[in-house]
Amino acid sequence: MAKLGPTPDAISTILACPDPSGSVERPDIVIQVLDLGPRGITYKFTASDGKMKLKGMFSSQLASQITSGNIQNLGLVRILDYAVNEIPGMSENYVLVKQCEVVSPALETEIKNEVKSEVKSGEVGIILKPKQEMVSKSASQIVHEQNGNMAPAARMAMTRRVHPLVSLNPYQGNWTIKVRVTNKGTMRTYKNARGEGCVFNVELTDEEGTQIQATMFNEAAKKFFEKFELGKVYYISKGSLRVANKQFKTVQNDYEMNLNENSEVEEAINEAAFVPETKFNFVPVDMLGPHVNGKELVDVIGVVQSVSPTMSIRRKSNNESIPKRDITIADETKKTVVVSLWGELATSVGQELLDIADQSPIVAIKSLKVGDFQGVSLSTLSRSTVVVNPELPEAKRLRSWYDSEGKGASLASVGNGMSPLAKNGARSMYSDRVSLSHISDDPSLGEDKPVFFSVKAFISSIRPDQALWYRACKTCNKKVTEAIGSGYWCEGCQKNDEECSLRYILVARVTDASGEAYLSLFNEEAERVIGCSADELDKLKSQEGEENVYQLKLKQATWVPHLFRVSVSQNEYNNEKRKRITARAVAPVDFAAESKLLLEEISKMKASQ
Repeated sequence: MAKLGPTPDAISTILACPDPSGSVERPDIVIQVLDLGPRGITYKFTASDGKMKLKGMFSSQLASQITSGNIQNLGLVRILDYAVNEIPGMSENYVLVKQCEVVSPALETEIKNEVKSEVKSGEVGIILKPKQEMVSKSASQIVHEQNGNMAPAARMAMTRRVHPLVSLNPYQGNWTIKVRVTNKGTMRTYKNARGEGCVFNVELTDEEGTQIQATMFNEAAKKFFEKFELGKVYYISKGSLRVANKQFKTVQNDYEMNLNENSEVEEAINEAAFVPETKFNFVPVDMLGPHVNGKELVDVIGVVQSVSPTMSIRRKSNNESIPKRDITIADETKKTVVVSLWGELATSVGQELLDIADQSPIVAIKSLKVGDFQGVSLSTLSRSTVVVNPELPEAKRLRSWYDSEGKGASLASVGNGMSPLAKNGARSMYSDRVSLSHISDDPSLGEDKPVFFSVKAFISSIRPDQALWYRACKTCNKKVTEAIGSGYWCEGCQKNDEECSLRYILVARVTDASGEAYLSLFNEEAERVIGCSADELDKLKSQEGEENVYQLKLKQATWVPHLFRVSVSQNEYNNEKRKRITARAVAPVDFAAESKLLLEEISKMKASQ
């Protein structure tokens, strides 16, 4: 009778030393391989020492030994190098076998140390009774049998184990998830060096509110595009995960999912539907600056300060009218920001907010795009979610602050006084640096969509006879008109106010060594150029005297070097396209940084010669 078996307490030894790389002496670890099966390009298994079991996976380098039949199910292997990893979100561990050697091919049965009567004193292992009906099988035979004996989809739905999204990772196989499609993208085509293809994405949300983006290419995209319907619940399996590309990800998840033509997608029919819990990752209003014009979406929570009536905006792409409504919110940072609600959100939730605006409701909004209008602004997308007066700890804390302090506090727009470097990124003034001639000499620049550049230039003139400012609402900064009787009427806030403020909106001529151009400046940027607020400049204009202090103030602003972050776009006026250059940020010249930039440019020129 043969004496073969795993090392006693091998699993305990592995768990006690999860990373043996630093160990001087490595213990002899022999385990039995159970439940061997494929997972992507490698194989998963269960390691057993007869008493304990541990989930495991062979590294991809060992896949050839499995397909060739050297490593077999029910066989014994000696583990030479390994690492124990934790499955995120779960209390389970798994062992990744990096190197091993075969001790025995497939045994006739699984070894269990509970069979005490067959273990002799002083011997390790078990005396096995031969069973002629048991046949050694390689991994390829097991895979073939598994594929041939698959249960129907309906039976699988009854027996499958559903994994929460938070537990998935790239090293895990054979999972099934139950998710709702919360956003579906359009089918897009692409062309690269390898040829042409198509791709589309869906955003999936499970019952716990965890989200993940799934991408399908070519055949998989064609197979699943019609199958996935917005709002429906599906079982999904046989997909793979990889680390998410931060440049393109739209949800808060470190991983993204890829589905191929062999993946399984089955609609959950005749089952209790679930409404995913909405999870937020709030960004304080005063921290929105670094996200301006970025690809990553943000979540915010705030107290509603004002709600505008619905307006109709015509899209340039298809000339279609779409409803829009602006709300202004504030948070504990004592900063306000304008949020533009688009489409159905403007007419449904927007109307609800208008009806209860006098109660200062709290809104939590998920998936907002951060733009640079008025310094910093927010806009909803098709995937955005708005929750009014949510039952969240953050909402209760915000309500307590507003009732006790915020209601009477002095609030300011987040765009006011914000450092242009913080607003547009730390390197914005020194990235995409071009001359004015580069902008003015290219007639197609900004034709399809706005483009952004950095320039170093001088203000050469500001016409004193132009309208340098407009009367603005102190709450929402929108234009006001004189009310009947007294005061000023704000269409956005739908109220009269006794006072208003003045905000800059002017055009200045700027010059550099290559040429000149006309630059539009709004309030914050103009204040940095002129050196005072529009209200202060208006007082200087009204002063009488021999010396015109108003014109002198404008003259002092000229021929001073500035760094500008500008956008270039084309607008149609009287059936004629005109290029518009707008200052998005202004900063004084940092001569040390400027010198460093010039030295880098000189080095590049020398290297290219």
